[in-house]
Amino acid sequence: MKNPHDIIRRPLVTEKSMALMERLVYSFEVSGDANKIEIAKAIEIVFPGVKVVKVNTMWVPAKRKRFGKHVGYTSKWKKALVTLTEDSQQLDFFGQA
Repeated sequence: MKNPHDIIRRPLVTEKSMALMERLVYSFEVSGDANKIEIAKAIEIVFPGVKVVKVNTMWVPAKRKRFGKHVGYTSKWKKALVTLTEDSQQLDFFGQA
């Protein structure tokens, strides 16, 4: 298995993801070649005390961007929505006790 920190790149903190956190659904940017089983195992290793119920993944498409007269595209990336069990502790991204 790959290193769990290579699979999970970063948590996504947006208004929508903060609302989902109340229902124990967390959003992460993950490696493009990671599958759902690897993502679930990586979450359980990186965050001890949590149990993953299901993982939904999706590809976020590249967007067209202009920089003056030059046109380019952002990179596409993979997003994972991870649902935890009810008895799991909440993940602490902000270091609050």
